[in-house]
Amino acid sequence: MPDSLAAALTGLAFGLSLIVAIGAQNAFVLRTGLRRTHVLPVVAVCALSDAVLILAGVGGLGTLVDRHPAVLTVARVAGAAFLLGYAVVAARRALRPGAVLTAEDGDAAPARVWPVVATCLALTWLNPHVYLDTVVLLGSVAGTHGDARWWFGGGAVLGSLIWFTGLGYGARLLRPLFARPGAWRVLDAAIALVMVAIAASLLLGL
Repeated sequence: MPDSLAAALTGLAFGLSLIVAIGAQNAFVLRTGLRRTHVLPVVAVCALSDAVLILAGVGGLGTLVDRHPAVLTVARVAGAAFLLGYAVVAARRALRPGAVLTAEDGDAAPARVWPVVATCLALTWLNPHVYLDTVVLLGSVAGTHGDARWWFGGGAVLGSLIWFTGLGYGARLLRPLFARPGAWRVLDAAIALVMVAIAASLLLGL
């Protein structure tokens, strides 16, 4: 197997191993996919953001980030504050039955695209773990592949695109389950707990 193909496949597997986990960004993409509102912009924002971060890490930005921990400290505080705010919104949806939309109702009253995109950007770029994992860690592993490191990065970018596309558009397969408001309340309660847990981990890591 050529070194370039081996590096690309390794990057694909490594990228998926980092991104396929329950987190704030994935929870948001899942909920967007279930409601079928602005799925393409959300998937595009996530995939393009990951591509920029991955290529920056492969290009050596991880070393710069690692040498300036103050940047990550600011990101931790800002990210925790945003996640706690989003957790409050999700918790209110879970606790107030009248505020919960079924999958069909969600199609009738879609949110505006720019607030959705802004929330997605915040969940992506205010998460310090994305810099530690995608930029520093992935960039360091890519560096072990020498001249084939860009193939490694390309594989990781492909993995990100596959994951977010599958999560955003594949969520519709769960729509029959979310035809009942109670299912949405459970999902929002779970999202709120995930957001609080991540925010707490960020603050405890200071």
